[in-house]
Amino acid sequence: MTGHVVIAPDKFRGSLTSPEVAAHVAAGLRSPGSGNVPVVELPVADGGDGTVDAVVASGFTRVETEVTGPAGDPVTASYAVRDEPGARVAVIELAEASGLRRLPGDPVPLTATSRGTGELIAHAVRHGATRIVLGLGGSACTDGGAGMAQALGVRLLDAAGDDLPPGGAALRDLHAVDASGLLRGFEVIVASDVDNPLLGPYGAAAVYGPQKGASPQDVAVLEAGLARLAAVAAHTHGLAGAAEHDGVVRAMGVAGRPGAGAAGGVGFGALTFLGAEIRPGIGYLLDLVEFDRHVEGARLVITGEGSIDEQTLRGKTPVGVAAAAAKHGVPVVAVCGRRTVGDDELRAAGIEAAYALTDVEPDVRRCMAEAGPLLERLAARIAAGHLTT
Repeated sequence: MTGHVVIAPDKFRGSLTSPEVAAHVAAGLRSPGSGNVPVVELPVADGGDGTVDAVVASGFTRVETEVTGPAGDPVTASYAVRDEPGARVAVIELAEASGLRRLPGDPVPLTATSRGTGELIAHAVRHGATRIVLGLGGSACTDGGAGMAQALGVRLLDAAGDDLPPGGAALRDLHAVDASGLLRGFEVIVASDVDNPLLGPYGAAAVYGPQKGASPQDVAVLEAGLARLAAVAAHTHGLAGAAEHDGVVRAMGVAGRPGAGAAGGVGFGALTFLGAEIRPGIGYLLDLVEFDRHVEGARLVITGEGSIDEQTLRGKTPVGVAAAAAKHGVPVVAVCGRRTVGDDELRAAGIEAAYALTDVEPDVRRCMAEAGPLLERLAARIAAGHLTT
């Protein structure tokens, strides 16, 4: 296919999934008077909410199972699988099992657990997955990945030799780590664009704890728990059997690595216990959905997300899509619910123009409620402005 349009948006949070955004944009491009341009709908994500939906739309198979939610209640969560040469790949989205949207009521920042994410990984591995792509974002927990590790067979023990209860606060009582029962035989790739370390003023508790309902006092408790996890894991887990001094240095080094603080420290848990590799979320997921193959010969790429703002410019989905399209010399425009950045900033990021729902409907509540039809109107404008010859 040549001369086509690739529609590669992220979700509009609270309104539309990424496949729904792509479908409405495609419908608008096909509306009367917009020409008959062939389109490829290629929903994308950066590892956060909506990642499973995006890869299922590209050909992965959805698998559902019951796991432990962040507050300890059972939830039905899904992941996606696909067989590739030499590997069965499972894409697991932490938000599906351990996200804020899975809380049954008020946030529980001190006791929220990532256990369900570990249960999703275990389910996928026991059903043949050899490569886990773990998307981090939208988490309800600040437990350093402790719950995830426990679900995969790691024992986190207090001074009496008892297993710790769930949550980041309990980590203050951590005395020893026993990883002898850890489920093995798979590789883990963490898809995340968060670069926070585990600890400190830019760490998991300080930056993201308040978003999960943590008070200043709670943040101090969670910080102490995460620091204890990093220190004890170094001493008793030893990281690949290194001598104690080297093991301590290396584990504390992991705590300081960019991305260790992602998803309440689940990045640290994946690095420490699972030997994970962290890759830029949007770049890796564009590879998974074979963006390069689909964009070859295209005349335009339409990307987008709910809000195009300063965070977008720091490497979120639209900018990642623009960078990938630029390698093929294909221009990019974006759709969004609203935008707060100027034309010059967009062009510097590789986006020729951005079309916002608020351009056609100033009432933000109506934009949220009627996002689909409004997107179709925007797509017709894009066709008129960028696809007519």
